[in-house]
Amino acid sequence: MTANFDTELETRLVRYAAIDSQSDERGTASPSTTIQLDMARLLAEELTGIGAADVQVTDYGAVLATVPATAEGPVVGFLAHVDTAPAFNATGVKPVVHRRYNGGTISFADAPGLVLSLEVSPYLGGKLGHDIITASGTTLLGADDKAGVAILMTMARHLLADPSIPHPKLRLAFTPDEEIGRGVDKRLPADLGADFAYTLDGGQVGEVEYESFSADGAVVKITGVSAHPGYAKGKLVNALHLAAKLVNLLPQQALVPELTDGREGFLHLYEITGTAAEAELRFILRDFELDGLEAKGALLRQACEALAATEPRATVACEIRAQYRNMRYWLEKDMTPVNLARAACEAEGIAPVSVPIRGGTDGSRLTEMGVPCPNIFTGMQEIHGPLEWISVQDMAAATRVCLRLAGMAVRG
Repeated sequence: MTANFDTELETRLVRYAAIDSQSDERGTASPSTTIQLDMARLLAEELTGIGAADVQVTDYGAVLATVPATAEGPVVGFLAHVDTAPAFNATGVKPVVHRRYNGGTISFADAPGLVLSLEVSPYLGGKLGHDIITASGTTLLGADDKAGVAILMTMARHLLADPSIPHPKLRLAFTPDEEIGRGVDKRLPADLGADFAYTLDGGQVGEVEYESFSADGAVVKITGVSAHPGYAKGKLVNALHLAAKLVNLLPQQALVPELTDGREGFLHLYEITGTAAEAELRFILRDFELDGLEAKGALLRQACEALAATEPRATVACEIRAQYRNMRYWLEKDMTPVNLARAACEAEGIAPVSVPIRGGTDGSRLTEMGVPCPNIFTGMQEIHGPLEWISVQDMAAATRVCLRLAGMAVRG
């Protein structure tokens, strides 16, 4: 692929990143936040403008479209998610382009004490001369996954502008609520109508991922006994004190994200809210194997039971729900989509790399629901925080791989 996509990708990402589209796990609607529909409507308008067919915004907030076939082959899906992570501020994102990176530190206009360096992000060392995009220091960038959105929109625009390029029917989906584990509505597999698909939601160049965490979410609700603090002796049962005791009953020196890597799973407390009367603790449980995931759930339940035994006047309720499962369980039975993506990388002179994702994608759920869906790189780095960055040239490499992949899917 000889086309240069740098300018288009940069323009798209800068435009998309400036739109606030965070998801919210406490939201009960679909999508969980109405601001995600701002992105959805924009993409639907742009897809119509470049000539895509079957453009629609579903009632669950996903944008669907077709790039009509110019050759016979399987129907191939491509997905990216429009929401950004609720883990850090994403309101008022001001993307900044640092041209021709020189290997030094990158500073942030709105956070003078913040520094992006090779020590923090060694992957920068391979990006000399690249155009690096960051936010301004007080927000995340949102390249997760608006880089994927920009890549797929650029691919679609390129193919629709030149019908002489052979490719089978392509189905595009831009989903909401991926960051809170609700990106794949039960209707999406049928609505997508793909034989297999790919999420554009990966990191370093060459990543073709077919193994993810298996994931559960847990909510622990502690109800104490409320009383006036001036007359509380023998009456008050402080839910916040009990919450602190629960945290101390759980592992602190192991099985936590900051002390695990590789194939190690974890039990992660990420939010505590409440008052002396009632407190709520939210956890995520992660492991690559189902027995390991179950063990972490059992550990949390045991801690809750032990806490409840110390104070019979309180109630401690623990609810654990499934989020997604390791897509390897299904993909390893038929590696055709994975091998096709690897071959596309190699055809572009990129060495494919397959490592387990210490997280999950919409592809995890889609694969479980019957649409094989490995994950392809975008270039995004240091996601979910103010140091998030991406190389425009890495995004261009992902665009070329997707185009190559679409061409290689042509039957015969």
